[in-house]
Amino acid sequence: MTLTHAPWRGRPGLAKLLDVLGADAGETRYVGGCIRDTLLGLEVSDVDLATRLAPQEVLTRLEAARIKAVPTGLAHGTVTAVIQGWPVEVTTLRRDVATDGRRATIAYTEDWQEDAARRDFTINALSADPGSGEIFDYFGGLADLETRTVRFIGDPLVRIAEDHLRILRFFRFHARFGAGAPDVAGTEACAARANDLMALSRERIADELLKLLGLPDPAPTVALMIARGIFRPVLPEITSAKRLAALVEVEHGVGIAPHPIRRLAALLPSDHEVAAAVAARLRLSKRAAARLVSAADSSLDEPGVMAYEIGAEEAVDRLLLAGCRDPNLPALQTRSRPRIGISGGDLIAMGLSAGPLVAKTFQAVEREWARSGFPEDKEALRALARRHVDQALRSSQ
Repeated sequence: MTLTHAPWRGRPGLAKLLDVLGADAGETRYVGGCIRDTLLGLEVSDVDLATRLAPQEVLTRLEAARIKAVPTGLAHGTVTAVIQGWPVEVTTLRRDVATDGRRATIAYTEDWQEDAARRDFTINALSADPGSGEIFDYFGGLADLETRTVRFIGDPLVRIAEDHLRILRFFRFHARFGAGAPDVAGTEACAARANDLMALSRERIADELLKLLGLPDPAPTVALMIARGIFRPVLPEITSAKRLAALVEVEHGVGIAPHPIRRLAALLPSDHEVAAAVAARLRLSKRAAARLVSAADSSLDEPGVMAYEIGAEEAVDRLLLAGCRDPNLPALQTRSRPRIGISGGDLIAMGLSAGPLVAKTFQAVEREWARSGFPEDKEALRALARRHVDQALRSSQ
């Protein structure tokens, strides 16, 4: 089989890069996802190359050709070439010398099959000659693409022992590329070795989990992972995918793109403390952690008011999680935040003394203004503020 022409193969600068790296002499090939996705008719974003050239030789050639070279993973044989502003990873053929489930000690090789053998799944081990387009398939990846089967190369237990993250990758790749029930041997191996996930950094777990949850419909795969005890060692809070399945349906119904943090919230109990604990365990960013905690709050209000008070994204999260199918929700995400035409200084000018009472009164003015539909009439707003100031003054006497 040959690789059909695809738009990514004509990207500016790619032909020069391939020439510099000796593709015509068989030194360099396309590898991995760009081949897989092209054969599946999917859009290709990243182009990766594998080469027989040693990393230092790659750097020397790129520099001589005045192609920007970044030694992004030189210890593992990877150099990133930047052509016309977009990156191409160039990795020297490798074989594993030793592994501990988290990282590998590698040695370089010139054997294409030996390099392919260290990859995780058959559909990721394809390579192709850039000139002829000939596809090299050492482990049945083409047949697995035909049947949409995600299958480990060799013994699944051995591959998981090499890198425990492959447990999560197996399910993520099935959710993205698979059809029907997942490969039995792979599923059984992942279930048997689920405790191995405890040895991984929580950042790596979070990265894989959020990638899975960002797919169009991960709910059936997540339900299977729960049934097979995959989450139990590291995220025992995840016990059901029913809320996730309902959320996916609502998102599709109203036309809102999925967000992995919102979907993670659907897998957790509606509890602030649980959400905060999970966010800390996964070492989420402050922004992501705050959004997860907000989504755990099931209290609702009028959509516009919620967007003003807690933020548009947070409001949409809560509404979708509650099953809201309002067709105006997509517009709520992009609507600019209304600006109230009054300030704390105006309240002081009306008679309040500077201090906590000003902030408390301003919040009361804001709440009523928001619940009145954000009126723009300045006189009406001043009258509303005057009323709250007078009430505050009476209460403070």
